[in-house]
Amino acid sequence: MNTANILRKGFLIILGLFFCTSVWAHGGAAGTDTDQCKFELEPGHWIHYTAYQPKDFPAADFCGNIPNTNTLTQLVFDYQDMRYRGMTVEFEVTKEPEGTRVFFQEATKHKSGTVNLNLPNGVPEAGKYLIHITLVPDKGERLDAHMGFKAGGGEQTKRSSLLLYAFFAFAGLYVLYLSNGAFKRLIDNVIAGIKK
Repeated sequence: MNTANILRKGFLIILGLFFCTSVWAHGGAAGTDTDQCKFELEPGHWIHYTAYQPKDFPAADFCGNIPNTNTLTQLVFDYQDMRYRGMTVEFEVTKEPEGTRVFFQEATKHKSGTVNLNLPNGVPEAGKYLIHITLVPDKGERLDAHMGFKAGGGEQTKRSSLLLYAFFAFAGLYVLYLSNGAFKRLIDNVIAGIKK
């Protein structure tokens, strides 16, 4: 086995490990035991939450930290228990610690198990926010759940996204270098010229 094949296989292993850690971003354990993007409605019964800012970060999802303010923000909730799908659900987002309401959706039924909330202008300013979910069953007590998030840490998120794009660009060029003789000769000549 030559050096190029060893390097290629090593690179693919490292790339595979990178994708494994990305897939585990919401916890990595069996089930959702360590998932930070969820509401516990009752012991052992959950709603999963994901936030998106498709105009600013089209390929990213968020949870506890939403990067930008004053931009389209989508909050998506998935019921992980079938029994909640027939209940009436109310959603509210408040700025904390003031408790100022920035979004409210009146109680409605969502039988599909997924609720998409569009905040056309996102949240108005950087800071801490609280999502309130209230489920109203036909019989029994109302179920309330709360989950906090921070908004406005955009620059840090943008930098990490740029690093990720740079990594993939470098990875693509490296694979091209290993697999294309003409490109390899070109790069080797450029490096030899720089060394002189």
